[in-house]
Amino acid sequence: MSDTLIKIQGGQVYDPINGLTGQVGDLWIQGGKIVAPPSDPDQRPSRVIDAAGMVVMPGGIDMHCHIAGPKVNAARKMRPEEKRHGEVVPRTEITHSGTLGSVPSTFATGYKYIGLGYTSAFDAAVPPLAARHTHEEFEDTPCIDKGFYVLMGNNHYVMEAIRDNEYERLRGFVAWLLGAAKAYAVKLVNPGGVEVWKHHASGNVGGIDQKVDHFDVTPRQILRELAHAADDLGLPHSVHIHCNNLGLPGNWTTTLETMKAIEGHRGHLTHIQFHSYGGGEGDETTFNSKVQPLADYVNSHENITVDVGQVLFGETTSMTGDSPLGYYLHKVYGTKWFSADTELEAGCGIAPIKYRNKSLVHAWQWAIGLEWYLLVQDPWRVVMSTDHPNGGSFLAYPQIIRLLMDRTYRNDVLKSVHPAVREGSALADLDREYTLDEIAIITRAGPARLLGLKDKGHLAPGADADITIYMPHEDKELMFQLPRYVIKAGQVLIEDGEIRAAPNGKTLYVAPGYDNAIEQQIAAWFEKYYTIRFRNYPVSADYLHEAQQIACRG
Repeated sequence: MSDTLIKIQGGQVYDPINGLTGQVGDLWIQGGKIVAPPSDPDQRPSRVIDAAGMVVMPGGIDMHCHIAGPKVNAARKMRPEEKRHGEVVPRTEITHSGTLGSVPSTFATGYKYIGLGYTSAFDAAVPPLAARHTHEEFEDTPCIDKGFYVLMGNNHYVMEAIRDNEYERLRGFVAWLLGAAKAYAVKLVNPGGVEVWKHHASGNVGGIDQKVDHFDVTPRQILRELAHAADDLGLPHSVHIHCNNLGLPGNWTTTLETMKAIEGHRGHLTHIQFHSYGGGEGDETTFNSKVQPLADYVNSHENITVDVGQVLFGETTSMTGDSPLGYYLHKVYGTKWFSADTELEAGCGIAPIKYRNKSLVHAWQWAIGLEWYLLVQDPWRVVMSTDHPNGGSFLAYPQIIRLLMDRTYRNDVLKSVHPAVREGSALADLDREYTLDEIAIITRAGPARLLGLKDKGHLAPGADADITIYMPHEDKELMFQLPRYVIKAGQVLIEDGEIRAAPNGKTLYVAPGYDNAIEQQIAAWFEKYYTIRFRNYPVSADYLHEAQQIACRG
């Protein structure tokens, strides 16, 4: 953060939250914030950035990715071939060296995000027991602000409280766990299903009304009660849901039931592309898109938001808190496989994967993601993501932007995929092309609003001075690959494509209020079941390098 007064002069400003759609104007920066123009006409800025003819947007926000914690570290070790033969980030006077590939190193992750104009990113699946590890990796990830969502959908304490119909106990535990982990939101991954799989190696829940072994609760109950608790606690972000039966033909009905199960509470369904499949189990030829009925439901229910999880063709790594999914992919593709069990809390599955444009299933996955962007009517309720690295790298975001803004390019790529998808997908008939304003919404303003980040995603006085400046280009992929300037907290980090500085960035977290009396009961439960002592479990605020607590509502 710098107290230097900076003026960005004459840019075309895209700030959807404040209704600016390309109007030419100036921005003033001081103390890491956007500020009003100086009242003293004789006060001169220390630096003027001439943005005439350029596009000025808030910094990008990736609200769903996998960039830190034990699963990501395991995936790095699992893919040594990428490190041996892949591109590297060289060490300079400013930067550390770093490796790329589908799972970049911590340093490379920060450098590449800021190089794309992204200034904040949220890891989407961390077991609370692994929170300390994740914060360590965040400190090693430069340039961007970070946060993570903590896994609760298979937590034994959560399921016991729901089974015993003890809502206040559940609510207090959710609040305590968020604060103890220094996490940002509640994450549900295959609620109940991971726990079922731990008891039946080939099993999973078949639907959201199947009972979870030993707990006598259903995924529907887990979804409903945790969505209720998230709203009741006034969390800035809704419950973040990875539905049951990810990736399976016919799973769209499970997804629709999940949307209904939260009973009007806020709910964000993540990587929705992976949950929108028709077809019969075991019959690849019937695999198809069910985006239209799901998008119709989203369009008519304002409590539901989604991010896409776009698939891009090429090699990547699947990593997920959904252990049975990792095992399933390993069996389907015959690849190496890693699985881990986090005691009483969650699981993890990792497997390499290569998406091929001539594969019927992979081509459908690519098309289904694009259908979601184009069929959700309100861009404020759909967010760009690749579920990095599951559908593809975050480095592919400029390619997705081109696909959305350039119908001709989109149709050219459609012509290259499996013929059954060309004939069956709605893509060829969808004329919609995103505008720059809509791109600013799904990559910046929308995620900021859905995460409750009032100081991000816009450019009014008081906002964080996280700003990206692009040179317009007919090829939108090239335009968004190479921003001219990226400013983070008032400091110019990228200029003419080069890194000028690499500060740490902040960790964002929440700490909802709760009745402290519940800690005695939680401590007794910990001492009975965990292998870690209760007093060693929470992460203290002073353990974090630089952090900001985001207020809850009410």
